[in-house]
Amino acid sequence: MQKRLLFVDDEPAIRNTLPAILRQNGFEVSAAATVAEALFLITSEKFDVLLSDLNIGNPGDGLTVVSAMRRTQPEAVTMILTGYPAFETALEAIRQQVDDYLVKPASIPNLIKAIESKLAAPPRARQLSPPKRVAMLLQQNLPRVEELWLEAVDGDDALSRLPSTREQKRKAVQEILDEVVSAAQSYSGAEKTERERLPAAPGNRDFTGYTPSLLLAEFCLLRRTLAQVVQENLLAVNLSYLIPDFGKVNESLDRQAQAALAVLTERLGDSALIR
Repeated sequence: MQKRLLFVDDEPAIRNTLPAILRQNGFEVSAAATVAEALFLITSEKFDVLLSDLNIGNPGDGLTVVSAMRRTQPEAVTMILTGYPAFETALEAIRQQVDDYLVKPASIPNLIKAIESKLAAPPRARQLSPPKRVAMLLQQNLPRVEELWLEAVDGDDALSRLPSTREQKRKAVQEILDEVVSAAQSYSGAEKTERERLPAAPGNRDFTGYTPSLLLAEFCLLRRTLAQVVQENLLAVNLSYLIPDFGKVNESLDRQAQAALAVLTERLGDSALIR
C-alpha cells in the first residue's frame, strides 16, 4: 500500500516537480502552498509523512505545520527542508519533535532514502508535553530572551553607543519582561485589572543619552526578540491561544513604552519633541 505524504512548499517550481518525483518513487502525494492549505489537509486527511519547507511565506512557518501534524497525527513522520543551513541551530532545539531535516538542495536519492529509513524504523514514543501558554514559555526562556535582545542592541549602531552598561541594560530588560509575563498570564477576557489599566512605571531607569526614537527602537527590538523566541519554541506553544496571548504581550510592551516615553520626554523637556 502506498504511503501518503503531505508536501508543503510555497515555491511553485519545487511544488510542481518534487511531488511528481515522489510519486514515481511510490508515494501518494498531496501538496500545499500555504500554512492554511496544509492545516486543512492535516485536519481532513490521513498521512504517513509530512515533508515541509521551513519557510512558507514567512520564516519558520513550517514549524506551525509540524506542530499541527504532531498533535493531530502524532504517528506520522515529520521532516523539514531548509535552504538556510544557519537555521540548524534553531532546528537543533526541536529535534526531539522533528524526525529529520535536510538542507536544500537535497539530492533525490538521499531524500527518498531518508524518508524510507524513517518509515521503516519503529515508531518512537511521542512524549509530547502539554502545550504551553505564551506566558509560561517566555518565563522558561527568559535567559534566551535577554541573550538575543542584548545581541540585537549590541548590533544596532545607535543603541550600542549609549552609555548604559550591559548590566544596566540587562536589569532594564528584566523589569520589562516581568511586566510582560505578568500581563500574558492574565488569561481571562474579563475587564482589565488595575495593573493593566495603568501604564507600567519604568522604575529608576537611567535614560542618559536616549532620545524618543532610540527608546522606541529598543522596544521594537525587544518585540522582535520575543517573537523570535516564541518561533523557536513553536512546537511547544498552545496554538489555540497564541494570537490572544501574544496580543497581551504586545499590549504590555506598548504600555511600558508609553510610560518610559513619558518619563523621558519630561526629563528632556520641549527639546524631546523635535528629536
